[in-house]
Amino acid sequence: MIHLKDVTVIKNKKVILKDVSWEVQKGEHWSILGLNGSGKTTLLNVLNGYLHPTTGQVEVFGQLFGKTYLPDLRKDIGLVSASLQQQIQPFESVLSVVLSGKFASIGLWEAVEKKDIQLAEHYMELLQCNHLQEDEYGTLSQGERQKVLIARALMAQPKLLIFDEPCNGLDIIMREQLLQLIEHLSTQEDCPTLIYVTHHVEEVLPCFSHTLLLKHGEVFEQGLSENLLTEENLSTFYDRPVSIQKEQNRTWLALKEIVQHT
Repeated sequence: MIHLKDVTVIKNKKVILKDVSWEVQKGEHWSILGLNGSGKTTLLNVLNGYLHPTTGQVEVFGQLFGKTYLPDLRKDIGLVSASLQQQIQPFESVLSVVLSGKFASIGLWEAVEKKDIQLAEHYMELLQCNHLQEDEYGTLSQGERQKVLIARALMAQPKLLIFDEPCNGLDIIMREQLLQLIEHLSTQEDCPTLIYVTHHVEEVLPCFSHTLLLKHGEVFEQGLSENLLTEENLSTFYDRPVSIQKEQNRTWLALKEIVQHT
């Protein structure tokens, strides 16, 4: 699904990503974990073809960037991000926002068929937002908007679905509801490959069997989540002693108090 080889991105003489190599196989779901400034957003922009690496190779769905028509390739990549939220007009109905996902457009400009509406209703039902379809997007809560954006992303029936910090700005109840829906989505037969980007360890759900740890623009480690999300490993990753607790197959993290010797 994804093959990155020695990808480096330099902007204004600053190295943002350095020698990133990463492979995602079909059927795997990955989380990308890193602190602010670790290069997560830059990596997503490279994957979507919005940013060309300074050096290295990028292949998505077996198509090599530089020899591929990217607008067509992007139709197979669903993206749920805060930047997209800001582009949607507040007066648009929820149904039209979801339907626009089929055409990867901001706003609904093309004629839709009955089967498109049925598909939109199916995804809204799956994400528990079908009752909102006549509401204006601008009147929704942050959590409701995220559900609508996921339904919108699914409308194109993508091969790859990327969540870019989808729980930002959500209270704990809305966050847990959204995470439950993502876990439920991962069990669906036609579920695309999921990539979940976050700086919160506890958001790495059981469905994300693999994790990529990014630190200062470099791959710190990658592999099975259960092997990476350990106390010892995360203490090294964060350069701070941490303690972890396993709850409902998720990892919850706390910083250990550093004893000051006088």
